[in-house]
Amino acid sequence: MESNINIPRPEYPRPQWVRDRWLNLNGAWQFEIDHGKSGKERGYQQPEHALEGAITVPFCPESKLSGVEYKDFMAAVWYKREFTLPKDWNGGRILLHFGAVDYETEVWVNGTSVGTHRGGYSSFSFDITPHVTEGTNVVTVYAEDDVRSGSQPRGKQSGRFHSHGCDYTRTTGIWQTVWLEQVPETYLSDMKVVADPANACVHLEVKVSGNTAGAQLKASAFYDGKEVGEAAAVVQGPCVKVTVPVSEVHLWEAGHGRLYDLKLSLERPGQAEADAVDSYFGLRTVRLDGMAFRINEKSVFQRLVLDQGFYPDGVYTAPTDEDLRKDIEISLGLGFNGARLHEKMFEPRFLYWADRLGYLVWGEHANWGLDITTTTSLPRFLPEWLEGVERDYNHPAIIGWCPFNETWDRDGAKQDNEVLRIVYETTKRLDPTRPVIDTSGNFHVVTDIFDLHDYDQNPETFRARYEPMKTGGEVYNTFPGRQTYGGQPYFISEYGGIWWNPDQKDDKAWGYGDRPTSEEAFLKRYEGLTSTLLEHPMMFGFCYTQLYDVEQEVNGLYTYDRRQKFDPEVIRRINSRKAAIED
Repeated sequence: MESNINIPRPEYPRPQWVRDRWLNLNGAWQFEIDHGKSGKERGYQQPEHALEGAITVPFCPESKLSGVEYKDFMAAVWYKREFTLPKDWNGGRILLHFGAVDYETEVWVNGTSVGTHRGGYSSFSFDITPHVTEGTNVVTVYAEDDVRSGSQPRGKQSGRFHSHGCDYTRTTGIWQTVWLEQVPETYLSDMKVVADPANACVHLEVKVSGNTAGAQLKASAFYDGKEVGEAAAVVQGPCVKVTVPVSEVHLWEAGHGRLYDLKLSLERPGQAEADAVDSYFGLRTVRLDGMAFRINEKSVFQRLVLDQGFYPDGVYTAPTDEDLRKDIEISLGLGFNGARLHEKMFEPRFLYWADRLGYLVWGEHANWGLDITTTTSLPRFLPEWLEGVERDYNHPAIIGWCPFNETWDRDGAKQDNEVLRIVYETTKRLDPTRPVIDTSGNFHVVTDIFDLHDYDQNPETFRARYEPMKTGGEVYNTFPGRQTYGGQPYFISEYGGIWWNPDQKDDKAWGYGDRPTSEEAFLKRYEGLTSTLLEHPMMFGFCYTQLYDVEQEVNGLYTYDRRQKFDPEVIRRINSRKAAIED
């Protein structure tokens, strides 16, 4: 691998599937906005065509770190750069990877289209072997984006010119790392991990690309550098299953990211080099039990916080890998043990730190902006969602899936319940090991968990509405005409949103309800609301809105630039009290 000094976001972008031979393509690219979407007609895809501007990848053109900082709507954007393959990349296949590009993408190598992708959040790659040559090569990327169309998930990207309320600066085009990778002709292409701590093993389902005749897979597991298990299997076809027993069982749990290293190798007669991949896994189980959420058979109260995944200078993209880790450490320091990763598929590097730090997270898609009043929305949602679930399946930190958030009616038309039903059922088939919430807050159709959003700022009325549940009385339902409670486990997955940032002018600030008059009043309100949920025997968790401010939204416990508003120890003491439902 060539030196990554002075390349933005230089770290390997996919920590669960690491190879030695890779080349980071972040950094300086040519760039041009194509408002009329006419670039193809004008030959922008041809390698000799130079674009007018420049950009720093992987930061979106709306961001300060991109060097562009163009905040208006962009119908389409173009990127172009040269690359030279390392001299030791002889033979095999060359793969071109994109962490994420928003929204519809086409890629050319040396003037030849190598593929397209739809979806602004999931990762994708192309085999570009037939199209590369020795010496200089040119890669060109084209992306169309229209957050106002109703036909694409946009998440919290603003559909107006300005940010407003809880919608923020948009992201167009490339916003995660772009990289090249060399693999042998027959290589390991993917893996699914199923942890089985009760039987002291891990089950692997490994996909293989190329001619597998005579190939053999070897898998070795390590804990703290010590080999604790190995297994091998003959490969016959594009998929092979193998079980790796482990001599030591160390459970992954909240606050303790006990991870095993995993080394895979694939050898095939006649192939000079084996394919080698470094990975990792965690041993843990999750299941629902009555009203309890059990992790490794222990009732764990989920002290979650809403994380929007926005950064002042990078928008959707963290300036450094350390910034990803820091957000988790801030949350843990406040006494939270996890987060809802809100209206955005977070990048694999964030999930890696969640795995390593023992941080519970819910995987979510950026459904806002997509019209789901008819099933015509499914092709615009389901394929990308499933790509995300498959990509992130192996992260032990992910303890549940939530494809939709607050599916409101649109222009007087109600949501098509079949959209939610189909997405829920497909997700369960792809991953039967985790619970699935069909749509957080509203309007539930079929769900493993019944969650509500409640931004009542008065601790007394907040507490009163949940009291009847304690003695078998009426269960509070925000929209009884639109959703029916069926006895599922129950929690408040958004609450608080307490408007507090004295440094921000009122005419630019946004928050829920009436803002407190002092820091003391804030903390009293926070404790009253949070204690209601901790002390309720029917609640398995909460999610506070939110970890940090984002632009004009000042509901955070930290500011947008990650400065503390309060003594973290005060918040930590409130959050860390033992909950009624937990063991």
